[in-house]
Amino acid sequence: MDLYDVIVLGAGPPGENLADRARAAGLSVAIVESELAGGECSYWACMPSKALLRPVTALTEARQVAGAREAVTGEVDAAAVLARRDEFAAHWDDEGQLRWISSTGADFVRGHARIDGPYRVIVETPEGVQRLLTARHAVAVCTGSRAALPELPGLDRTQPWTSRQGTAAQRVPARLAVVGGGPVGVELATAWQSLGSAVTLLLRGDRLLPRMEPFVGELVREGLTAAGVEVRRGVSVAEVRRATPEGPVTLRLSGRTAGTGAQGAELIADEVLFATGRAPRTDDIGLETIGLEPGSWLTVDDTCRVTGVNGGWLYAVGDVNHRALLTHQGKYQARIAGAAIVARAQGVPLLETDRWGAHVATADIVAVPQVVFGIPEAAAVGLTNEEAQRQGIRSRPVDVELGQVAGAGLYGDDYRGQARMVVDLDREVLVGAAFVGPGVSELLHSATVTVAGEVPVERLWHAVPAFPTISEIWLRLLEAYRG
Repeated sequence: MDLYDVIVLGAGPPGENLADRARAAGLSVAIVESELAGGECSYWACMPSKALLRPVTALTEARQVAGAREAVTGEVDAAAVLARRDEFAAHWDDEGQLRWISSTGADFVRGHARIDGPYRVIVETPEGVQRLLTARHAVAVCTGSRAALPELPGLDRTQPWTSRQGTAAQRVPARLAVVGGGPVGVELATAWQSLGSAVTLLLRGDRLLPRMEPFVGELVREGLTAAGVEVRRGVSVAEVRRATPEGPVTLRLSGRTAGTGAQGAELIADEVLFATGRAPRTDDIGLETIGLEPGSWLTVDDTCRVTGVNGGWLYAVGDVNHRALLTHQGKYQARIAGAAIVARAQGVPLLETDRWGAHVATADIVAVPQVVFGIPEAAAVGLTNEEAQRQGIRSRPVDVELGQVAGAGLYGDDYRGQARMVVDLDREVLVGAAFVGPGVSELLHSATVTVAGEVPVERLWHAVPAFPTISEIWLRLLEAYRG
């Protein structure tokens, strides 16, 4: 039996950050991982996907500037892009991550972890050995999420791509069908089209990026179409067939844009990628031993402590608690949970703060930032205007064309984009903001600070944007609000 102050299940960014915070305060920590230390983000999500996207973004932006576009004479080199992607994914080797974990003083345990009652974790190592770990203070579930596949006839025999294959594949399919119009679908459709695939993007509804403002998805759809992606809205996949493992995939479609025919429309592709949501990786971690439902999302309080567990020893951080399924939000929650675990271990009241800040999470509810790295980029934080009104907020959307500011014109010829801020009229603060256009990801943090800090609109007049930058859009937004 090994005794630790804290046991962390999962060595992705949330687990690593929680372990680091607990170790910095002097607590002993074991961190258990069944796959690669570094987690989904490092090998099958954030890092490899952005490595795939950056070359086409750079090429597109160069072509939008006279003088630079004349120097661009070729297309994206797919082999070079994939090789660079492999570098950013560390060639799917976690040795560097293991060195970092070791530098924190935490103990790394390779194997599959299952909770075995309060404070107990049994780890099955790759060698078939069972280790019993016991926690003095806390066990933190940081096991993340996995791609959720729909129940479709033939899908289990089709070997479909999910986000993992979509970010790690070593060859470019001639034809790729992408099912789903959220961030993963948009980004991977953009990436593989740029690498040479003929991409068809299938949406069950009418909108891309439906959790953002409607104008965002529309401009992104126009960008995808201009790049050569066929976007088909109002269509569902009814069946998937693949005769041989290496053969083409046939998708039987239904819906208003599916086409006609006695058997319904069919789409033939070399690979099909499903980007249709996420499910928690909690199905085989022993939740039943403590009265929780295996495979469920874990409900937590604002310190990320799981509710309904006697003794308050179980925490859930990152995707598994379903508050905000984003790497940066999981790391934020890890800092909060780590501080809360340390405070409780030391008997410190949680209303006090340490040098890292508060022990209570709020930003993963009211000020969640997200960027979709398509062409153009889309970025948003906080509430959409529709969400604000559903919550009973007397809100006002303020819209400005991004191309109005000098910085946008300098960034690219015929720059096209849009910005929106959503103002709570009763409190005179921003509750949301959205941007779509080239380079707008770098506008997002200023919006996040404004929303999270509840900065009064009148005070924003004194935050002077440098000229000539795209950030001057903030001044135009304030002018439009004042009228």
